Amino acid sequence: MCLPDTHLSIAVAPLARRESKRLHEVRVELEVPFHDVDALQIVWHGHYYKYLEIARTELLRSRKCDARDLRRLNVGLLVIESRCRHVSPLRYSDRFEVAAWFKDLKFRIMVGYEITNLTRNLRAARGHTALVTTTLDGTMHHRTPESVLTLLAPNPKGENQNS
Repeated sequence: MCLPDTHLSIAVAPLARRESKRLHEVRVELEVPFHDVDALQIVWHGHYYKYLEIARTELLRSRKCDARDLRRLNVGLLVIESRCRHVSPLRYSDRFEVAAWFKDLKFRIMVGYEITNLTRNLRAARGHTALVTTTLDGTMHHRTPESVLTLLAPNPKGENQNS
């Protein structure tokens, strides 16, 4: 059976933000380097996780909770889940922004992400990671320790401590 010649057309809507609970947010602006693209000049899907990690690192640093800070508290972080939903491709030399925010902190540290293609004013991807705290020898905590929550959580007025 021969099917008629059809062309797949995907329309990508301009940015429309779905507001979710954002306990603290940072934004990192980057440019797609040549070494992150394939022969079609499109970013390989695996590099998006690198972009998410760059933003997550800045998010943790903004709360004085970088890897060195955590070691002083005898705590480690372990990624137990990650997801990235691709919406529109990033291409070589596109400017883009990665927003990262805390969604939940009590049992797991849930971080949400949104990658926005600034060159084309389109959402490129959304994602999340779930991290658990551990002892330095790798034993998982059942809850995020108070010492870590104190650094990560907004102050009682709902404002960011280190903004």
